[in-house]
Amino acid sequence: MNRQTSFNALHMPHCEPLLSAGSSALAPLFTEVKYKSKLDRNQYDGLISEISLSGQTQQCLQLIAPVLRELSEGQHDRWLTLISPPKNITAQWLRDAGLNRERILVLRPRGLQSSQELACEALRLGCSHTVVCWFNQLQGAARNRLLHAANAGSTQCLNISHTLPI
Repeated sequence: MNRQTSFNALHMPHCEPLLSAGSSALAPLFTEVKYKSKLDRNQYDGLISEISLSGQTQQCLQLIAPVLRELSEGQHDRWLTLISPPKNITAQWLRDAGLNRERILVLRPRGLQSSQELACEALRLGCSHTVVCWFNQLQGAARNRLLHAANAGSTQCLNISHTLPI
């Protein structure tokens, strides 16, 4: 399997053990932005992290499972939110991968809403410590929309792109 990871795109908050920010069994419902704070320029650029994977789907899932498990196990008082995960990421896969399903929201767009619009809304509301998306191309205006939404909600965004081998 060929795995390509950009070390400039993969930021440490998603790789190192998560810090305790107080624990709560359930995160607040989507009612208001509770975790809004001003960020300096250096933090602003680190709000979006990316992992780029290439290879068979099952192998790529094995690579991201520990990252998602770590994010789900932190002592955060906010959710780990997955936006439109691939069809292979089922409730059974989450269970088998050892993720804390009580700390995870899986959201899919409804109606005419796009996955990107849903991701921006989840980021902006600030009810999640991390919003994980699966966009193959994240550049320009799309990246800026996610960045501004992440800043508004003081939320991290992790984008996982996956390309199948030719």
